[in-house]
Amino acid sequence: MPLFAALSRCAVRCAFQWFIDMRLILAAAILLAAGLSGCTSPSSTAGSCGLGLATGSDNATAIRAVLEAEGKLVVAQAIDDLMALWAEDAFVANAKNTAHDASDDQFWRGKDAIRHRYVRTVFPGAPAAVAPAELAIELDAGRAVVTATTRIGNEVAPAGDRWTLVQQGDCWLIESLTYNLESL
Repeated sequence: MPLFAALSRCAVRCAFQWFIDMRLILAAAILLAAGLSGCTSPSSTAGSCGLGLATGSDNATAIRAVLEAEGKLVVAQAIDDLMALWAEDAFVANAKNTAHDASDDQFWRGKDAIRHRYVRTVFPGAPAAVAPAELAIELDAGRAVVTATTRIGNEVAPAGDRWTLVQQGDCWLIESLTYNLESL
């Protein structure tokens, strides 16, 4: 009987150890799968990649599409789609009509602050039309600086906005907007 009891204890210990090993292998596989899935998701729906552009669209087309989408999404007050156009470390700056004096600029830094600006400042004005026009695009190594005349309703700001977009993979995202650059 002692031999049978010893074999039973060994079988139980072996089965228990096998169960522990399988849980560790399963946990490692889940973590690996989760890590790999995070490698591709941001670029597939962020910025210009989430706008349904034709495959092979050139950079200027993608940049224009991002800025046009920003205006349409502001009018629609579609905050989640709007925020997908922005890079994580983006900012918005109000130059307060003193383009050559940065000391009085007001900033919203990061996507949370930008979201707050849209919801608390932009959306309550209920703009019926927002359309950047007369875009001057300067491309340099995955970065674009765009000077634009913006029309918000009846308000026209000639060369009053400067957008910076950054290329991440095949996608263009808004990195910054500086507005009210025109002098009064």
